[in-house]
Amino acid sequence: MAFIDYYGVLGLDKKATEADIKKAYRKYARKYHPDLNPNDKEAERKFKEINEANEVLSNPENRKKYDQYGKDWKHADEMENARQGHQSQRNQYQGSSGDFSGSDYSDFFESLFGGRKSGRGSGNVRFKGQDFNAELHLDLKEVYATHKRTLMINGKNIRLTIPAGVQNGQVIKIKGHGGEGINGGPNGDLQIRFSIENHTKFKRDGDNLFSMADLDLYTALLGGEMTVDTFDGKVRLKIQAETQSGTRVKLKGKGFPVYKKDGVFGDLYITFQVTLPKNLTEKEKALFKELSQLRKS
Repeated sequence: MAFIDYYGVLGLDKKATEADIKKAYRKYARKYHPDLNPNDKEAERKFKEINEANEVLSNPENRKKYDQYGKDWKHADEMENARQGHQSQRNQYQGSSGDFSGSDYSDFFESLFGGRKSGRGSGNVRFKGQDFNAELHLDLKEVYATHKRTLMINGKNIRLTIPAGVQNGQVIKIKGHGGEGINGGPNGDLQIRFSIENHTKFKRDGDNLFSMADLDLYTALLGGEMTVDTFDGKVRLKIQAETQSGTRVKLKGKGFPVYKKDGVFGDLYITFQVTLPKNLTEKEKALFKELSQLRKS
């Protein structure tokens, strides 16, 4: 990975204060913003570098790592752990043999970055690249069927297939699409977290769906048929006589697709809500009164 001088990108030096960084970022972000430079690939590249520089230098912890490790700052923790382990081995060797040669930490960094070989073999340490994390926002309807989507991650287009039935909050890993490895180490992975919004009348619970359906009083009492909505269309249902409000029926296989199981679906549960007639005529009221008297006799 090429070294990017984040201070230079913002026109600053290492003595810059937090206020200096904030001021410089606003200045250059405004100058190279895509809205002010339409169809300008160079301005787009500069804008990305400016945002990247600000993300690193405006964070005190990341800035400290960058100042110490440069382009490898994202691997600072791994390198520090390796350095401490290396130093611990040196101390053990010194304590057991009494014969310790070296020049403090310089040997470690030389071996880490492919320098001279020590007497105990090559010390060229490989590090896996940093894992990248991304969040993909989708609508529930979009994950009802398998489809393809192109994502731009760090300036690269990545085309992926999103299987039907992906769950909200689920994370999938795409191997080798993360940061570049160090010293020939493997690339990191890309981990995508799905954030699925539901704008439908259906409530999803795992692979099952739940919904409410209005049932008129007469069909509820006498039975009959009615059309209800499913996620992918309508179906005709038979209604039993004297169906009570709150009755739930199951439509097998009319739920949501099961993740990575082609042709397998959960179930749809429909709860009936009996609705009462409004704006009764005088004749209707009289008939209901007659029914009421019959029930009391």
